[in-house]
Amino acid sequence: MSISADLVKELRERTGAGVLDCKKALEKTGGDLEKAIEELRKMGLAKADKKLDRETKEGIVEAYIHPGARLGVLVEVNCETDFVANTEEFRKLAHNIALQIAAMAPKYIKREDIPQDVVEKEKQILKEQLIREGKPENVVNKIVEGKMEKFYQENVLYDQELFMEPGITIEEYLKQHIARFSENIRIKRFARFKIGEE
Repeated sequence: MSISADLVKELRERTGAGVLDCKKALEKTGGDLEKAIEELRKMGLAKADKKLDRETKEGIVEAYIHPGARLGVLVEVNCETDFVANTEEFRKLAHNIALQIAAMAPKYIKREDIPQDVVEKEKQILKEQLIREGKPENVVNKIVEGKMEKFYQENVLYDQELFMEPGITIEEYLKQHIARFSENIRIKRFARFKIGEE
């Protein structure tokens, strides 16, 4: 099947992917634009995974102050080159991450950042609640694992759904940008300040 240049152009405009990748995705999906977008996302995430070990020494610190000046966020987002760090799209990414932190109040960046004693304490509390509710011993651990997933989704930035685009996690959102920039991107640290909160 021959893919028209207009279709390739439209897919490029919608995804920001390269011409060759767009053409391959359209060929693979028989010219179906929506399926090609999905295919590009999969290709992008696969490419992004390969870049995750690369060093990130450049980047920006983004600040967000919520109207009323009672809530603020500082976040450091790193990339590999100052060329990418100075792009409008990278700044927008950092701004959206700051908005996410302001709106969803994560406590950690990745699961590995949670101290083991915090994880164990949470599991213990959940276990005791379930036993008090009379849940059978053999299903308690399974239920605890399910509830721990919810705990991670609420408290870990990478596990949270992007509040502006539900259905995609922050980790997936970053990987899309890693694929788009062809550079590794990391959220190094953040601080969230809210009047009246410790």
